[in-house]
Amino acid sequence: MPIPDYQTLMLPVLRIAADGKEHRFRDVVEELATAFQVTDEERNALLPSGTASLFDNRVGWARTYLKQAGTIESQKRGYFKITERGKKLLAENPSQLDNATLKQYPEFVAFMLRKSEQISAGTSPAAPPCMPSIEPESNDSTPEELLAQAYQRLRNNLEKELLDQVKLSTPVFFERLVIDLLVAMGYGGSREDAGRAIGRTGDGGIDGIIKEDKLGLDLIFVQAKRWEGTVGRPEIQKFAGALQGQRANKGVFITTSDFSREAEEFASIISSKIILVRGEQLARLMVDHNVGVSPVSRYELKKIDSDYFEGDVT
Repeated sequence: MPIPDYQTLMLPVLRIAADGKEHRFRDVVEELATAFQVTDEERNALLPSGTASLFDNRVGWARTYLKQAGTIESQKRGYFKITERGKKLLAENPSQLDNATLKQYPEFVAFMLRKSEQISAGTSPAAPPCMPSIEPESNDSTPEELLAQAYQRLRNNLEKELLDQVKLSTPVFFERLVIDLLVAMGYGGSREDAGRAIGRTGDGGIDGIIKEDKLGLDLIFVQAKRWEGTVGRPEIQKFAGALQGQRANKGVFITTSDFSREAEEFASIISSKIILVRGEQLARLMVDHNVGVSPVSRYELKKIDSDYFEGDVT
């Protein structure tokens, strides 16, 4: 079954605490993973940011919303217990708990309004002003997931616009762009000595040469095709022949379009190592390495530093 969303987890979290004892959060996570038959693969699934377990994050947000509603409380770090309000809520024998249910409590409503005001003012780290609202009130995703989804939409749009811009560039500029990207990825050392564009008649299908490392222990030959149509097997064969003519065994073929299945199969079976980079991957790499783009804003998500409070004993 799919990983349960954080609202689905609210009632099970509260039921675990129904005995009135203090429960360690980590133990609750494990108990719920067993109850929902979460597989090892699902337990290893991470948030889009790669910073935390998706399942653990959702259990954590279920606990947070229950706490904001006053149904559970924490008297020491990493533990929580049910409150009288939580016991009364369970006594009503609800079939499910969600944000709509918790709105009956003024503290929860105030919490939600506080979050909405922060988002409107652009002060919440989870709500950049340029992003869609990430308030999870009507969404099964946690705030981190919604932030990642909003970021991915922005990034996808940027990559598409960037690729469109690259396609409008001249062939000479595109060859230089490819060398700039490879240098930004760590190949060749400095820009001055990293690559030397060839790009002249009789070059045998090679547009540039770049060192594999700063010492130049090996060379990588580059072919850059600013094409609209699909790159087929004949072009890859021509590039492979050019590599053989240079007694080279490593090459990168970069295009603004795509490769045919036959081209990919040919590149995978020949002795020379040829990496094929299609347009969509090119745009992603450019964004990753800040080639042709520049940062506009930066937002940091922070969490409690448990080590800081380690020495605080009450």
